[in-house]
Amino acid sequence: MKFPWSLRWAAALALGVAGSVAALEAAGPRVLAPGSLPADARLVPLKDLDGYFPFQPPTSVEAWGARAEQVKRRIRVSQGIWPEPTRTPLNAVIHGRVDREEYTVEKVYFESRPGFFVTGNLYRPRKVSGKVPGVLFAHGHWTDARLSESTDKELLKELADGEERFEEGGRSRFQSMCVQLARMGCVVWQWDMLGNSDSQQISMGLAHGFAKQRPEMNTLDDWGLFSPQSEAHLQSVMGLQTWNAVRSLDFVLSLPEVDPARVAMTGASGGGTQTMLLAAIDSRVALSFPAVMVSTAMQGGCTCENASLLRVGTGNVEFAGLFAPKPQGMTSANDWTKEMATKGFPELQRLYELLGAKDKVLLKRGEHFPHNYNAVSRSAFYGWLNRHFALGFPEPVIERDYRRLSRAELSVWDATHPAPTAADAAFEKKLLREWRQDSEARLAQAQAPGDFLKTYGGAWDILLNGNIDDVGAVRWDLRNKQDRGSWIEMSGLLRQDAPARELPTVFLHPKQWKNRTAVWLSGQGKAGLFGADGAPTPEVRRLLDAGVSVVGVDLLYQGEFLADGTPPKETPKVRNPREAWAYTFGYNPSVFAERVRDAVAVVRFIRDHEKRSERIDLVGVEGAGVIAAAARAQSRGAVGRAALDLAGFRFGKLMDLRHPDFTPGAAKYGDVGALVALGSPGKTLILGESEIPALASRLYAVRSEPSLLRLGKPANLATLPTQATDYLLEP
Repeated sequence: MKFPWSLRWAAALALGVAGSVAALEAAGPRVLAPGSLPADARLVPLKDLDGYFPFQPPTSVEAWGARAEQVKRRIRVSQGIWPEPTRTPLNAVIHGRVDREEYTVEKVYFESRPGFFVTGNLYRPRKVSGKVPGVLFAHGHWTDARLSESTDKELLKELADGEERFEEGGRSRFQSMCVQLARMGCVVWQWDMLGNSDSQQISMGLAHGFAKQRPEMNTLDDWGLFSPQSEAHLQSVMGLQTWNAVRSLDFVLSLPEVDPARVAMTGASGGGTQTMLLAAIDSRVALSFPAVMVSTAMQGGCTCENASLLRVGTGNVEFAGLFAPKPQGMTSANDWTKEMATKGFPELQRLYELLGAKDKVLLKRGEHFPHNYNAVSRSAFYGWLNRHFALGFPEPVIERDYRRLSRAELSVWDATHPAPTAADAAFEKKLLREWRQDSEARLAQAQAPGDFLKTYGGAWDILLNGNIDDVGAVRWDLRNKQDRGSWIEMSGLLRQDAPARELPTVFLHPKQWKNRTAVWLSGQGKAGLFGADGAPTPEVRRLLDAGVSVVGVDLLYQGEFLADGTPPKETPKVRNPREAWAYTFGYNPSVFAERVRDAVAVVRFIRDHEKRSERIDLVGVEGAGVIAAAARAQSRGAVGRAALDLAGFRFGKLMDLRHPDFTPGAAKYGDVGALVALGSPGKTLILGESEIPALASRLYAVRSEPSLLRLGKPANLATLPTQATDYLLEP
């Protein structure tokens, strides 16, 4: 079947790059019995935020160092801050000082990005001698948290239950924390989540309640949050809040009285999530205390706590572990953290012990309390801070009552300091447009070979969930072997463990083997090696006659993975009804990433086989060219030549989050051109394109000989496999 070029990519988009855009009449040998599917863990329902997220402590300090670097990079990539954005001037405004006998309270706003304001209150001790500790206090999902007060009914219940101690100060746990810390000699910065209190440039409904896609915000050139383009560029509400936390730390450290060696961060619930992430990735934090959040159970239900790529293969307990060996405390409650004492905390203790810091991790149990940051939990934080920052107070440190400030006394905006325009689509698009432009400028600085590999290669390792060194050992389970005269046909399963993967695979091995192997990837899976008559295609037969082994494989959702033979037109989605795709992509690799990993596993098996191939080549045709480009990049030099039918595909042009090839972050990190460039310095033939992607050309010129990257001859679809074979057989 031949497709006109004008229709070819439309067909590919309908089925996915790894879906077939060629004839489906071809049929290769089956490995499994008809009606059977591979025993592959990926065919079960996807993992979601309510899954189980155990942490396995490392066996050595060296192993943990490598793992910690990888997880920290995952956090940074997922938050849209790899490489780090430009730290533009904060332009901080501090005003409205209120004096109390032992402390002062001021109103503050500054710009984390140009025109994007962070709002909050700054508490300082009245008497400062030398340098004093700084504390960042991130609140969770309480309505108007910084400005809120408990009702009479709520307060009486909390007093009766022992959650609070005072009728006056107990009405605001947020003020209570800040006042006590200021009395202890600390400078305290408490700021607003997006859509909360004075931060209204992104609305509460959008930041924390987004449920349904907005077609008007889904465009190729100017888009809004939660859209395909924002996910393709890793722009999220969580990323904005994480950057606000980074800039909050910048602000606190800009205050002359703050001791940069004694900066702590704490927060409960969603504030605990913010605390874990900043403490994990910013070495300036010296003490961390995430309350009622660290758990092997629910990982954070709000859209502001979820980002694509973030928790693939990891979770909150490991995020907390990234802070080791520095002092870290946490609390549990009658919520998803209630099993922390037996599931999660013992593993953190073992990690701290491994790192020589056995006494620097604390769990304050509070399963008899509801989900909050009550006076008992706050007292545990004061004691932890007092101990490790050597503040000299007798313990336990207990709060004293105080006179609360009113909403007007706390609110940042007034007639002299007017609030910026509240949330609207124009501001949202402008914010994301400038974020993208800054990212592009920062990435443009990483064009030298070493910088390119670290920045782009490091990012694609996260997008594609690892490279050839991460896929683990691959075993061969031979199911059938046939002598075909001049060559042997062997079909079976390539298997991996943890999680279980099974790839139906066929090896066509010439009896006069020249120690060369070609992995032939097709939209049809292993059936792409064969014609309608069941014999190898002419292109495959030419390779066999030349002494080259040819391997075909069913990648995920190809061939024998399909119960009815129909490729999926949509990527699977978790059960969460909200159309925020971080709930899916935050816990599961994309279909594209899984298929690339499958292809890399095949390359690894061939590379490590006892009958070693002197050269491994890779072909991607009939809808699998981009998978082959990515597999070649992730094979880290194991592939010699690659012939790639890219067919004009670009991740950045996908406008449907459910498209099987949608991959978060792919448009940000150089798209297809970066994948081709990461395959250098190996020889590459680009098919199905009128020109070589610019990034690929530029990097090939820097990393190796430009002549190693070639453009195939213009031709119709039927001739591209022939060109691929010609290329592999060239001297």
